[in-house]
Amino acid sequence: MDNCFNEIYPSFNSLHPELLPGNRIIDTFSNHFSFHPFSKCKNSFKEWIQKLDNLAIESLESPTSTLVITNVSIKNNITMSITHIHIHDHSITKMLHYAMNVTSTEAKLFAIRCSINQAINTNNISKVKIITDSLHSAKKIFDLFLHSYQSYSNFVLKELWIFFFWNRENTIKFWKCLSYSKWCLHNAIDKDTKLFSPVLLLLCKQLWDFSKKSKCDDIIKTWKMTFQASDSKGKHFLDLVDGDDNPIKPSYIRGGLWLKFFSYSNSLCARVSRAITNHALISEYRLRFFPREDFSCLCRSYSIKSRSHILHECKRFNNYWNARKYSISHFVLFLKLNLGAFTFHNDSI
Repeated sequence: MDNCFNEIYPSFNSLHPELLPGNRIIDTFSNHFSFHPFSKCKNSFKEWIQKLDNLAIESLESPTSTLVITNVSIKNNITMSITHIHIHDHSITKMLHYAMNVTSTEAKLFAIRCSINQAINTNNISKVKIITDSLHSAKKIFDLFLHSYQSYSNFVLKELWIFFFWNRENTIKFWKCLSYSKWCLHNAIDKDTKLFSPVLLLLCKQLWDFSKKSKCDDIIKTWKMTFQASDSKGKHFLDLVDGDDNPIKPSYIRGGLWLKFFSYSNSLCARVSRAITNHALISEYRLRFFPREDFSCLCRSYSIKSRSHILHECKRFNNYWNARKYSISHFVLFLKLNLGAFTFHNDSI
């Protein structure tokens, strides 16, 4: 057990030299750090695993490189962060830390902080390569906008600034390792995390971030239960799925799971809302209020112009909708390619 970082919450000073314009690490050493995410468009799964294998071999063969693998696990509100540090001709250095009532992002940043401190303070190390399943957490280190993890950023930036300034050839690279990839080195650290059963000897305080997250999680659970188990969403609500065929559920994160697909356009957002709720100027909706009117579709092939008819059958619209897969991306594509669908123009709906 490594106790050198017993105080896991360093103080934050907004006037710290590393945060001042012109002296910030992104201004002075922007080419000394980089991020390498996994992209389905550019790499296949096997190609990415092979790339990580080559990266590990290259690092272990070089006496000036260090390879860092990090992972975080949560059990019964106890968050554990574990790090394996591989250095040429050295035994593996393992660091394990645990705390209660902290968020996983805090634990991941703390693990990265400890591993960077250990790696850059090792003699003759100029290349640091960190492999993590949480690349977005690592990016917060260099995020200049206000966020609740700047105390960690401040500490790491201070150490990296010294590391880069000491030798202009020094670099640090962050690589993405998919948590389900079962990559050998990441799998080994994952097993170590699951085998460890921490026992807290002292009472732990509940941090504000953790309290906020717990409260938000409770609210989201209530939303989802209400959304699925009652009629509050409406009887005609169109249930859609995401790219992984998972039902889209209410969420407050990054504007929710619906808005990110169409929030950039007010008109598109309005049409999507009408279509999803079925509150549009179409026959199916008007039939509730004016039952004696003629509600046949202008295509003359259907007696009632319903949402389902517009999306799947009407010949007046381009057939880009996959009736067997209610994907939100396909749904939005249909509306983009059929600008008259679900508008308030009677001759085009």
